[in-house]
Amino acid sequence: MTVAPNQEVPVSDTRSEAVISARNLELTFQTNDGPVHALSGVNLDIVKGEFVSFIGPSGCGKTTFLRCVAALETPTGGSLTVNGMTPDQARRARAYGYVFQAAGLYPWRTIAKNIALPLEVMGFSKADQERRIAQVLELVELSNFGQKYPWQLSGGMQQRASIARALAFDADILLMDEPFGALDEIVRDHLNEQLLELWARTEKTIGFVTHSIPEAVYLSTKIVVMSPRPGRISDIIESPLPKKRPLDIRDSAEFLQVAQRVREGLRAGHAYDD
Repeated sequence: MTVAPNQEVPVSDTRSEAVISARNLELTFQTNDGPVHALSGVNLDIVKGEFVSFIGPSGCGKTTFLRCVAALETPTGGSLTVNGMTPDQARRARAYGYVFQAAGLYPWRTIAKNIALPLEVMGFSKADQERRIAQVLELVELSNFGQKYPWQLSGGMQQRASIARALAFDADILLMDEPFGALDEIVRDHLNEQLLELWARTEKTIGFVTHSIPEAVYLSTKIVVMSPRPGRISDIIESPLPKKRPLDIRDSAEFLQVAQRVREGLRAGHAYDD
């Protein structure tokens, strides 16, 4: 499925099932140098349980779209719903957890205390906090590191702790903004495997921003390819790969075919440049 700029997407049955739904979404920032068109005519449905990756060149609106879903940016046109609510209503309903590019852990708090922070803000009891912390530490394979401080953990372990914090209040949606981009390839591969296992166990709906074609193809059930600014969707690729994916699937013909289509979508997106 290729979506041209500003093309109207017909409403299908999936829209009623979508946990995230965008229609003709626009976002223009006003700056001293004039307007910056960050998103233009974005139409997209993300259905419960999907793993959707966003890929494209820097400045194409990948992170901006995620930030709109999280009510961190306000669209200037079109519509966007999250679990049938506005993004701000979804934020107040704690519909999603957000994992940023940097782990963002407080160095004076232990890993357990960092994970507890959103639970404290939300008013969970001490007993409930302890139960949830233990549960998510086990999910990300950090059960023995709750009393460590962030500086005592590797970069990959810190990012796993950040994921645990986002999972602690059991939101249905997990938004991840290039969480493994700063890590070396070996660690990144290991975390990709762990993330797929985590997704299979929790059945969360995941929106994932990346610059890596292999990462997008390996992780995703759907890949959204975006063009340079103004951010538009140049292709939406439904992955034919099985849900259970060993790392060596990246050598398969099917995997390479999907990767080639992503590359073609990226090249097609560049055709919109002035």
